[in-house]
Amino acid sequence: MGRRPLSEKHIRSLTKVSGGRSYAIIIPKEMVNDLKWRAKQKLVINKRGKKLVIEDWKP
Repeated sequence: MGRRPLSEKHIRSLTKVSGGRSYAIIIPKEMVNDLKWRAKQKLVINKRGKKLVIEDWKP
């Protein structure tokens, strides 16, 4: 399996984890760095229409 074309750089697959009870998406490192997120950081996921919005958790 080769590399994706640059036009598909940010296309990701949805992967089942934890016996199918949860799903995971790999976020590109460049995006995580731009947002200044860290490993194990708390994030909030909201559904808006047919989209998911991932935001930093703020106490």
